[in-house]
Amino acid sequence: MKPLAEMNLVDDFLAHSLASHKTYGEEASRFILECILQRRVRHLTVVSQKTWYGEDPQGHGVRLDLYLDEEDGEIFDMEPDSNGGAGDVAALPRRVRFYHSKIDAGNLAAGEDYKALRNVVVIFITTYDPFGLKRMVYTIKNGCMEEPALSYEDGARTIFLYTGGTEGKPPERLRQLARYMEHSTGENAQTAGLARLHEIVTEVKADREVGLAYMKAFEVEKRIRDEGRAEGKEEGKAEGKAEAVMALLEEIGLVSEDLEKRLREQKDQDILRKWLKLAARVNSVEEFERQAGLIRAAGE
Repeated sequence: MKPLAEMNLVDDFLAHSLASHKTYGEEASRFILECILQRRVRHLTVVSQKTWYGEDPQGHGVRLDLYLDEEDGEIFDMEPDSNGGAGDVAALPRRVRFYHSKIDAGNLAAGEDYKALRNVVVIFITTYDPFGLKRMVYTIKNGCMEEPALSYEDGARTIFLYTGGTEGKPPERLRQLARYMEHSTGENAQTAGLARLHEIVTEVKADREVGLAYMKAFEVEKRIRDEGRAEGKEEGKAEGKAEAVMALLEEIGLVSEDLEKRLREQKDQDILRKWLKLAARVNSVEEFERQAGLIRAAGE
């Protein structure tokens, strides 16, 4: 885990800290979205690391990096991603498919008509080229193979923004944002909008609470590595992460038996890893349960 001062907006911790910041989160998220979408964005409700779980402990859940709900508009999931390994890249289309399905299922209430489904845009901001064509922007939508001109509007769209892309004549505003996302320095903040974003990023990095959360996250990652080496098995790694989450939560409150049970039942490594980072940031067990989506509904 690199030092906080050297982090860029493609780094998970800084992206989460920025988007969830009480003062700057909505402003910064809206600016980034407007650069990517090339349109004005209405007021946003920002949820850092929104979680949906499987139907049971064995079912696969998902934890979205930055869930952005536009007032009277679209829903966005923004995923900064630097995992450019061959296996991760090959799985991207199916990963995106799963994300879309979870977002849709979580936004259609019982009894609602399918036409009530809102438009959803999943945005991956990557430091690697996901398709090898050197494009900065790849926009993916469903369509008809036999009749490419046929209009098939299901409200689902995926955008891959490759920060190092050169093909496709991306707008200069987007090109500059992509450069800044990968290298978040003052030298790369040459417009008024980016200068403001850099000012916000600098303030967030200097925020005392963010600094404390970073120190906890650093300790957590070290603990994960140490326990992973010691255990050597996936189940052992999951148990180690759950233990680390509980250890962090016990520093700020009482962990109920029900919460402990749900933590231990979770075997998804990605979800557990993100829970660890969340546990390092929150100020109470209740806040952790709320942000992690672990508060049971009445009657459960």
